[in-house]
Amino acid sequence: MRQRKFKPAKRKTERRWRVPPALTHGEDVFEGLSVLEEVNGELGLLLWQSLRDALLWGQASIAERTTVFTPGAEPSRLAAILAAGAPAAVEPALRTLARMLGSAADMREENVSLACREVSEWADGQGLLAVSLAFAQAAAIVTPGDAAGSYQVARLARRRAEHARAESWYRRTIALARQAGDWSIYSLSFVGLGQLYTSRGNFPAARRFYTRALRAASRNSLWTVVGLSHHGLFVLEAETGRVDAAEEQCALALRAYGPGHPRLPALAQDLASFWIDRGNFAQALPVLRAVAPKLLPRERVVSVGGIARAAGNVGDADRFHEAWAEALQLLQREECGEGAAQALLDLARGASALGLWHLAERAGQRALELAEQRNEGKSRLLAESVLETVQRERTLRTHRDLPLPDAGTVPAPLTEELIRSLGELTPA
Repeated sequence: MRQRKFKPAKRKTERRWRVPPALTHGEDVFEGLSVLEEVNGELGLLLWQSLRDALLWGQASIAERTTVFTPGAEPSRLAAILAAGAPAAVEPALRTLARMLGSAADMREENVSLACREVSEWADGQGLLAVSLAFAQAAAIVTPGDAAGSYQVARLARRRAEHARAESWYRRTIALARQAGDWSIYSLSFVGLGQLYTSRGNFPAARRFYTRALRAASRNSLWTVVGLSHHGLFVLEAETGRVDAAEEQCALALRAYGPGHPRLPALAQDLASFWIDRGNFAQALPVLRAVAPKLLPRERVVSVGGIARAAGNVGDADRFHEAWAEALQLLQREECGEGAAQALLDLARGASALGLWHLAERAGQRALELAEQRNEGKSRLLAESVLETVQRERTLRTHRDLPLPDAGTVPAPLTEELIRSLGELTPA
């Protein structure tokens, strides 16, 4: 009788889910240069030193950590924290990192990582995105098996438009989350890749990533991620001009989110922009009016600009002037700088639709100046185009009837459902 040879089982899973390395450098000439560029003076130097020390400690072996810092470094660093006048919100985290200098062998990785994350969160709140990314990455390096920490690095890199770094961290996160069984982070990482590839214009790849996110989230009843996946597919269908498919995905996202969900304002903004781009101003206007009070000033200024554009194009002069006045008030706030150019362009388009040429030129010219100040190339080109259009329309429509006030349209079921769901959110 012939004996059967034993064949060992193939190790497909281990090979498939090997954790890949991630990119840790952007365009910095040396580690942390972007931190020094973003924060000047003693505070910037303190942040850079703290970042460098966390990375040095995190990358050293346990045996090497006792020798990486010079004796007396801790008191010197504590004095630097006082001299730099570190903000109260971030001082405890910086003190933890200073304590690491004197107790390198005794510090727990979790504590060092937490301190780095606290600095990252503080910096993000201050609009210091380079600092936030640098410290989030340090936290992920100190605790390399933390899928959530890895995911945060990917998100921040994508927000900084460091696409290659973001993709490498998303792919690393997927492997870490798969190993840990963290299906929320696993599916969210596919959503992130979908957003990344949508911004690159690679729509087939983006669709595959969103579909994988949707599949994983649905299996595990992660309804927020289901909503995010449909939301991403809605933006994708809108970009490719598939109107019916886009509205279907928007409706699916709305139902997955449910009433009162914090992601509803973003969905409402995207839907209103989709309708405005198609010239469906009457449908966009009630959605924008419903969502504007739910937004923070830096987000609301864009929504109010959209209201002005839509109102102007349906001939509602009173509502246009209300939106114009509110937008000018919001634009005086420093935190509205990021969306200011877009809001001003929409103000110019709304004024132009009503034949208010002096207002249209005023808003368009201000948008152009702001885009040049902020070095926003796309906004600058749009502002120049809008100003040219205003000049042309001013000539062509001198003797042409202006739009009559819109008598109103019957809201679509999607509009009604979205406005009802927004009603359950508290105003910002």
